[in-house]
Amino acid sequence: MKAVILAGGYGTRLSEETGVRPKPMVEIGGKPILWHIMKIYSHYGINDFIICCGYKGHIIKEYFANYSLQSSNVTFDLKNNTTEIISNGSEPWRVTLLDTGENSIKSKRIKMTKQYVGNETFLLTYGDGVANIDINKLIKFHKSQKAIVTVTAVQPPGRFGGFVLRHGQTKITSFKEKPNGDGAWINGGFFVVEPQALDYIKDESLDWEEQSLPDLAKKGKLAAYVHDKFWQNMDSLRDKNVLEEIWATGKAPWKVWR
Repeated sequence: MKAVILAGGYGTRLSEETGVRPKPMVEIGGKPILWHIMKIYSHYGINDFIICCGYKGHIIKEYFANYSLQSSNVTFDLKNNTTEIISNGSEPWRVTLLDTGENSIKSKRIKMTKQYVGNETFLLTYGDGVANIDINKLIKFHKSQKAIVTVTAVQPPGRFGGFVLRHGQTKITSFKEKPNGDGAWINGGFFVVEPQALDYIKDESLDWEEQSLPDLAKKGKLAAYVHDKFWQNMDSLRDKNVLEEIWATGKAPWKVWR
């Protein structure tokens, strides 16, 4: 099964980092968040990736062009102009990098993968979010639902302490530091997609979440896999710092590949 990763957006709300590189190449613990996402999938045996590049896509291409060399022990014989790979520590990944256009929206990027995903079920996610999600359970759930698309439903972590204050009262009855959001479930990425879902992308000026997913929902073909454990996207510098702090503890929940 292939995994498609959307990695072409501008990441304008993370402009402190994305002025010089695409958002998926912003590093957490010295590695691009794209690498972290791929490691999650790889842990579950998903090693065939299609990455939809756009804004500063050449940086992603350069990263993978040099990945094997940077991950290996190497002997350079300068006199004889030879290179010997002593031990290869790189990943068992097959990575297809598609230039899907700098200004394309997600619908167009996804549709451009059609010839690469073929007629098989594939995985899809955004290039800026990590989770301790069990991909095998996600796939099994999708198959049981007979849906065309399954989206992972998550509750975003709260940013501030919350409390209960009833009307007319001045005493707090309940307080919780950084609770989950307001109870609403949101789209956390980590989709499972049947190939016919691409036929629902009829107007490439309307985005995946704006047109295709609502249409699938109306027809009862959009399922939700509830993930109530760790999930965090990297939408801002604050989010990046949160992920960095978690990684520094040595106990990052999304590091399922331990």
